[in-house]
Order: sequence, then structure tokens, then C-alpha cells
Amino acid sequence: MQRDLYIDFAKGLATISIIFIHTAFWSGQFYIPTEVRVFSLVFDVALFYALSGITSGNNIEKTLYRLLKLQITYMIFVTFLFFLDYFFKVFGLNFFSFEWLKDFYSTFGTKYVPSSISSEPQWQVLGNWYLHEYSTCDTFPVVMGSFWYLKVYYILTVLGVLILKFFPKHINWFIGLCIVLTLIFNIFPHYYPNGQGGYVAFYMAVFLIGNRMKGTKISTKMIPVLYGLVAIALAWLFWNYGSDIFYKINKQKFPPKIPYIIWTLFSLVTLFVFYNRLKITKPNFITNVGQNAIFFYFAQGMSSSLIYFLVVPLKDSMSWWLLVLIIYPLNILLAFLISIGLKKVDDLGWKVLEFLRAKTASKNP
Repeated sequence: MQRDLYIDFAKGLATISIIFIHTAFWSGQFYIPTEVRVFSLVFDVALFYALSGITSGNNIEKTLYRLLKLQITYMIFVTFLFFLDYFFKVFGLNFFSFEWLKDFYSTFGTKYVPSSISSEPQWQVLGNWYLHEYSTCDTFPVVMGSFWYLKVYYILTVLGVLILKFFPKHINWFIGLCIVLTLIFNIFPHYYPNGQGGYVAFYMAVFLIGNRMKGTKISTKMIPVLYGLVAIALAWLFWNYGSDIFYKINKQKFPPKIPYIIWTLFSLVTLFVFYNRLKITKPNFITNVGQNAIFFYFAQGMSSSLIYFLVVPLKDSMSWWLLVLIIYPLNILLAFLISIGLKKVDDLGWKVLEFLRAKTASKNP
């Protein structure tokens, strides 16, 4: 089957958008205006769940195998991250002990104590990362701040493939159930479940809607209707919640509440409008990002942490928009270079596992 480059292109744009979000909401909190930071959320993680729905099928074995491979790749990455963080704290802090580096650690609630860093790796931290307990990585705090998405992705993919396998004729009912649950949780917030359970209802609806859109094309007549409904929803949002809700959209994201859900509608409608309409015929940089989205997602957490070291000394010496024009492309470039390195680390990790498997496997008589 020929690869649909539009899916890769959409994943690539969504990934680049995530890089901008993390540029704006982490180091950008010190120089980017709030209005710009909020607008960065227009194209957000909901796109990934919709794209996952479009590309998912009802083959349980294939899906679980894909998730297992992703888990191993994730474990290889966090193992690499664990040792990188450890060696940086042990050997790097004294070398990079600028005054503003102290501010970096205090900003994210981490004590700057290079003289008291343990000489032994904290292995329990690595074990918790394996089990998706995302405790802070001191050197690269944005990495763990990004990983909430991964845990929700695992949950949605498993539940989604079970629905697609055993209830293929009732997908619309499940979409309706998810929408009703989302409304109930918002109308009666004391019923809103804690933890990742609070994310499942809305994002499962997005996932299943994406799956229902597979292979379809929205008619030209429906496009203005859909965007008109989005405009009405946005107008209702500001009329009902007041203009101040604009500045609180990010706080409505964890877990997703009505204001944030409405905020995501424009990007979801745009994704589905261009699906099977916008033809991407040749691979390019953006499709390459989409094809390697998981490594870019890992890499952008590291790059979005590293750019802080540039932002702090520069934030008071130039206009915010000029600094954005420097930092954001640099963040993309760093993420690209780091992703190349992470792919090599992943390849090495798999080779080590294959070597261990070959050495420990029992020989056939």
C-alpha cells in the first residue's frame, strides 16, 4: 500500500507546532507575551490522537506489537537520558556554574547543589520512568513535562483497538458516550476522574472520529458549515466565560475542559478538511519529521530544555519577537540534530538487546 504523505505531513506540522508550544510555555514564559503563548495552543496534541485514529485498525496483535516496540524504544531513550542527566550533574555543573544557571534550576523547582549531588545513580528514578512515573529530569525538565501524552496514547490505543475489533458497528455509539461523559465531567467537575482517566473521554472521541474519517473526504459544501460552527462555539466560549478565559486556556488543558476543547476544534476541523484533499506527492523536511515523530518528540524535550541557556542571557537585550525568531528555529534545528542522535542510540539499544537475546536463548537440540 502506498504511504499517505499527507498523514506524515500533518504529523510533521503537529510536531513542529508542539516544539513552538514548548518554546513558548517553558523558556518563553520569561519573554513571550501571554497572548502569543495562548495562540500557540491552536495546533496541539489533539491532532496526534486524531491522526492515530485515522491510521489505526482493528488488528489487536499488530497494535500490541507496535506498542511493545514503542515501549522498548521509550525505555532505551529514558535509559540514555538517565545517564546523560547523571553525568551532567556530576561533571558538568561546576563547569557551567554561571549565575543564571542557578535561576534555571530554581525556576523548575530543582535545587542547585552541585557539591551535594549523589555519587551514585538513583536507580529507582530510572525504574519509575520505565513504569511511566514521570518524575523530573533535572537537566532536561521539558522531557518529562511532555510525556503525559505518551501514557494517554498507550491507554487510548489499547482501548481503541478493542472497540474497533469487537464493536465495529457501534463506533458512533462509543463516540456519543465519550462526548456525553466529557460533558458530564465538565458540568459536574466533582465527578471528573483524577490522573490519566480524566483525559480518556475527550481524546477517545477524537481518536474514534479520526477512525471514522479514514478514507473519506469532507464535501466542499460542508466546509463553511464546519468553520461556522467553530466560530459559533468560540463566540459562545467568550460570551459565557468572559474574555479572561483566553488567558486561562492552558490551565483548561490538564485535564481537557470545555474551553480548551472548543479551542482545539479549529485545528481538528482543519485537519479533516485537508485530509484526502491536500495531496503531498513528494517527501520533504516536514514529512520526514512526521515519519520520525516519536524521535522528534523525544528530542524536542531535550532541545526545549537546552535553549533556556540561551534565553536567559539574551531575554533582556532584544525585543521578544526578535528573540523568538532566533530561538524557535534554533529549537527546531536542535530537535532535528538530537533526533538523528537518538535514532542511532535506539539502533544501538536494539542491537544490544538482540545480542543479549542471542546469548541467552536456549539452543535447539
